[in-house]
Amino acid sequence: MNELSRLKIGQRLVVGFPGTEVDEEIEELVHKYKIGNFILFKHNIQNVNQLKRLCIQLQELAIKHTGNPAFITIDQEGGMVTRLGEDCVNIPGAMALAALNNEEDIYQAGKMTGEQLKALGINFNLAPVADINSNMDNPVIGVRSYGDDPTWVAKRSLAMMKGLRDGGVLTSAKHFPGHGDTNIDSHLGLPRVEKTFEEIQQCELIPFQALVDAKVPAITTSHIIYPALDEDMIPATMSRRIITDLLKETMGFEGLVISDCMEMSAIQKYYGTIEGIKKAISAGVDLVFVSHTMELAREASNTLSKMLEDGELSVSEMDASILKIQNYKRRYVQVEESDAILFQAEDAIRDSKEMLKRSLTPIQMPSLEIPNIDSDTLFLGCIPFRATNILNKEEGGFHFAEYMAKYFHATGILTEPMPSKEEVDELRSLINKASSVVIATYNAHLYKEQLYLVQTAAEENKNIIVFAMRNPYDLKNLPPHAFGIAVYEYTRKSLEVLSKYLEHPFELTGILPIKM
Repeated sequence: MNELSRLKIGQRLVVGFPGTEVDEEIEELVHKYKIGNFILFKHNIQNVNQLKRLCIQLQELAIKHTGNPAFITIDQEGGMVTRLGEDCVNIPGAMALAALNNEEDIYQAGKMTGEQLKALGINFNLAPVADINSNMDNPVIGVRSYGDDPTWVAKRSLAMMKGLRDGGVLTSAKHFPGHGDTNIDSHLGLPRVEKTFEEIQQCELIPFQALVDAKVPAITTSHIIYPALDEDMIPATMSRRIITDLLKETMGFEGLVISDCMEMSAIQKYYGTIEGIKKAISAGVDLVFVSHTMELAREASNTLSKMLEDGELSVSEMDASILKIQNYKRRYVQVEESDAILFQAEDAIRDSKEMLKRSLTPIQMPSLEIPNIDSDTLFLGCIPFRATNILNKEEGGFHFAEYMAKYFHATGILTEPMPSKEEVDELRSLINKASSVVIATYNAHLYKEQLYLVQTAAEENKNIIVFAMRNPYDLKNLPPHAFGIAVYEYTRKSLEVLSKYLEHPFELTGILPIKM
């Protein structure tokens, strides 16, 4: 392969890697294969100082071997999808922010996120989520969406985009043409949306068109089949009809088109990652993500470089895409280390906790006062298991029952995500004897065995509180005397807020952003 081909292809690849520092393998990847962009995950991050140092090293490496600075990207949506550590600000997720019912709050959450990412050396946040959660059985979007109404989602994703932009980072709206009306996670399978073009126009495309009109710099594609948009039945990421004809020409998008990770099962299992990458580049995707496997990144570089040299890729489209990438890098990528960029993390962490507190949403409140919580209370709930691969692998290191039992010197029992009838029935006597029972659900509308636990608790005890720690749909059909409160995220921060609420109840002001 000649070096010019490598350099061109390297600008269009975004690669993830293991570890928390630049090692020989990453150095070789950039030196030999001219990889020009990176994605960071939680496993790459230890603390603020290490992260800032890593970003500086990556930029130095990129400039030395490619002549261009790097996009350093991250999925820092907030809520259940965050990568930064406890010493950073992690804002509430989209649905929790929407529950504040104030677009200015969403703007400020975006701005503080952008300012912090910029201070750390990260220049590209893979947010906002512009999907409309119109399917309550959706296993992957849910609380990552601002709601189930197209206009509502459009306004709130715009506020987040503007906040991130004014905070100083690139943003990418996702997952075009829309991941909200699926009941399959594209990390694990190949979703398909059976809607007419008119239905898609009136729902999924509304937020994306609003963001295009507002000059959003990037849009992330989804690995979803839309038969009405492409009769060849291939995922949007690989479809020229969807990427070039619809998004660029019909909708007028002039920014960067970026792929979701090409190692997700929707691509890898059904088409093969390399074949998917070839099709995505030909479809008009500017930046292709190989988020986990460096060997695949090397293979992608070899394959695409050869295609370019053999005339299988359009030289004019390649050069136009690279020019676009470099223009955005000039505008958004700062490579100098500056002590002038200060970010008040403590203030932002406090503000984000206050937002989370205000987002708690009362769904069912049988009386003005919740049951008293004391050492005779029984706390039940499962761990925050990986409902989807978008979550971090180490998400399950803590759980509600243990945390609350320790806080109130009470009893806490960890239950299974899908507790058996026998497991639940064994808890009956404990539930009956408790002064109150507090249950944390986690996507119980999909893992309905958790609802049997709630029903059993209500039969045995008149003092029941249920916290929906992810999707609020869990609270749809609660027993009449149970209190139901939507929390939207299962994080250490949310447990801290809930323990304070149970100890000294405060008024709940969140507004539910979805229809039950």
